[in-house]
Amino acid sequence: MQDEIYRMQQDHIVDFAFTAEVASVFPDMIRRSVPGYELIVPMSGLMAAQHVTDDAIVFDLGCSLGACSLALLKYCQSDSLKIIAVDNAPAMIDQAQQSIRDPRISFLKDDIENVAVTGANVVMLNFVVQFLEPAKRDALIKRLAQEMAPGGMLILSEKVSEQPAPDTGASYAELHHMWKQANGYSALEVAQKRQALENVMRVQTEADHNQRLHQAGFCGVRQWFRCLNWASFIAYTPEISGTGQ
Repeated sequence: MQDEIYRMQQDHIVDFAFTAEVASVFPDMIRRSVPGYELIVPMSGLMAAQHVTDDAIVFDLGCSLGACSLALLKYCQSDSLKIIAVDNAPAMIDQAQQSIRDPRISFLKDDIENVAVTGANVVMLNFVVQFLEPAKRDALIKRLAQEMAPGGMLILSEKVSEQPAPDTGASYAELHHMWKQANGYSALEVAQKRQALENVMRVQTEADHNQRLHQAGFCGVRQWFRCLNWASFIAYTPEISGTGQ
């Protein structure tokens, strides 16, 4: 279904939430709203598949409709792979459960802060941290580093805040809005969606994410994708405890 949630003028803009209405149009919404999403999802699956072996455990935290889990299954044919897909939005997890019937995936309706990822070989955390309260982010990433298996891979994708540029061209934020309008959204839709997200999506800089990952104990941190204000990182837990940097 096409996303028309913000098509009409609204007298009062409520904070954005992953409701049943959003779940019903989510594939269209995110495809037209997040630059690079259609690359990040399959690449997350591909990178995860290259990092897992038989009997591997993968967590898809904030899985929404399970797109990244499906991408992993496309590239990994192991029957013993175990994916735990977690989301706290009932509408999202219910729809994912109805549409994905694969014994290798189990769905869990819960806050990711409550879910232990003990022994995880891969954790996919795409476009989730930006919706957490900033004060809780350090603790989450540190816990993931402690609970994941040695040599485990974390895939983290986020919207990042823009740094001041020396030129006078359009900012990344302006280009992003232009891109959304080129994808069929009206200026009104862009403005109302931005207002709805103001209090629930608090973005940080690339440096903030890099620092958090290193301080948590991850190593080999690198950014593999960037388009405007959207970025994706990979990081690893040390092979032997105490070797991280």
